[in-house]
Amino acid sequence: MRYRRAFVEGGSFFFTLVTEKRRPIFASAEAVDVLRSAFLSVSVTRPFSLNAIVVLPDHLHCIWTLPPGDADFATRWRLVKTWFTKHCDPALRSMPNASQERRREQALWQHRYWEHMLRDERDFERHVEYVHYNPVKHGYATSPMAWPHSSFRRYVEAGIYEAGWGQEQMDFEGIGDE
Repeated sequence: MRYRRAFVEGGSFFFTLVTEKRRPIFASAEAVDVLRSAFLSVSVTRPFSLNAIVVLPDHLHCIWTLPPGDADFATRWRLVKTWFTKHCDPALRSMPNASQERRREQALWQHRYWEHMLRDERDFERHVEYVHYNPVKHGYATSPMAWPHSSFRRYVEAGIYEAGWGQEQMDFEGIGDE
């Protein structure tokens, strides 16, 4: 099967990455800190803006904007995943299957990820809302403010959201259904 990706220089993209077999590798604050370090490390050599993010135990959603003239999010994701895998607690790594062994892959991440090019400001806003509401959707928190591994607080501090935003049921039909 051939996967089609939208490569738009300087574009903004929504991503969903899932752990291998939905294992809760991000259940600890330490693992989330290692992931944060992976993003920072990669952004030094391959800059991008991390516009919004939420990290749940078995998956993450985020929005990136790439620099003008640059459409290479795939290399950035490969580097983030590799950096995390090399620096995380070895206990998080499970035994790779034969196929993963041949490709020299660790069994931490699903091989593919979901990407959506954000078309306009409204599409961007809806996906930011989806990112921030995701812990409530999955029952991890009663409000976005209650979930610690999210950019939501940054948006509240910037005056974009009220602290109580997202406590009511929200509908995001067609966005990021993982």
